[in-house]
Amino acid sequence: MTASAGADMIASARTPGGLGGFIRRATKLDKIRWLIVCTTDMILLLSVLGYYDLYVRSQYGVPWPLLVAGAVLLLIFHVLGTRPFRVAMRGGARPTAIIVVTGVIAMLLTVFPLMWVWPTWLAYLAPFVRRWTLIVLSLASLVPVHLYVTLVQGFVPGLFLMQVLFTGLCAGGVLANLWLWHVAKEAYEGQEALARLAVSEERLLFARDLNDLLGQSLADVAARTAVAEWTLRTDREAAAAEMFEVRDLARRSLREVRAVVQNYRAVDLDEVLASVRSVLEAADVRCTVRAETGSLAPETRTLLATVVREGATNVLKHSKAERCTITIEDGVLEMSNDGVSGPVGEHAPNGLAGLAQRVRAMGGTLEAQPTGEGRYLLRAAVPA
Repeated sequence: MTASAGADMIASARTPGGLGGFIRRATKLDKIRWLIVCTTDMILLLSVLGYYDLYVRSQYGVPWPLLVAGAVLLLIFHVLGTRPFRVAMRGGARPTAIIVVTGVIAMLLTVFPLMWVWPTWLAYLAPFVRRWTLIVLSLASLVPVHLYVTLVQGFVPGLFLMQVLFTGLCAGGVLANLWLWHVAKEAYEGQEALARLAVSEERLLFARDLNDLLGQSLADVAARTAVAEWTLRTDREAAAAEMFEVRDLARRSLREVRAVVQNYRAVDLDEVLASVRSVLEAADVRCTVRAETGSLAPETRTLLATVVREGATNVLKHSKAERCTITIEDGVLEMSNDGVSGPVGEHAPNGLAGLAQRVRAMGGTLEAQPTGEGRYLLRAAVPA
């Protein structure tokens, strides 16, 4: 468990919902981060075997002041070692001071010698150096311990192989976890970018339609107005007739704009349900759809499709849902998810609040609020 994540969880226990609510509110990326950091800490904590090594040496008459000093240095080594990987995950600069201090401690502990320290120090360093540099340092780290052992009791192949494997496990495990974090983060950011891109494309499509419609109409209005201005100097009746034409053109353009907006809003309910389900499933939200749409009026289908689309947007942007259920029966839409807990703020005027006004205008009702079962329910009832 990371120090920061652990502090967040302890603080969350004092808030409504406790630790369970804190975990439910966490994003999928947060959960992946916790898992990666915890597994990395477990890899690095293999060096706690050094304490057992010190205990064994105490049985062979090593002075206890020296053992205590070694234990204190090893503790400092572990505490400082919790930082480098977290810095690497944030993309921060290399923590040179921490790496230098832990490297000096590793050299001091070579006096015992403790073979567990150098692989862990290399794991601290791994995210911040080139791969060839790491390989060279890994080979060089084998020299102090085994030179000491060879001088005292001769070369021990088993000890040599153990340190090689331990070095590969620590350094390789840290690099693999860091690579996994980058992949997960890029995937999460890519998912958000796709959602923003879909919204932008829809806005661009609408803007293009308006430009195609209004561009020529406004150009005609400007040209006819210029003609009326020029004619006004010589023939007021002709100028007035020209302005009547401008008025009719403006009214016709207004009707065309309203028609475009109405067609833009007239989305197909079945297509929206299929699209929303695929989008939610792609975002790792298990979506269940049970809808009876055949008997609904066209205006009702369009309105419910808009509500479904807005509800799906809220699930993706404002919740941490893992399951979502959409049901439509007799003109009643219920869309629930398990990703919202705690108090919910007021709805934006251009979001659910604006939809509620449209639903009321058709003689229906729209409600959106948490339920007693720990879910969030969006319910719209309109005349079928």
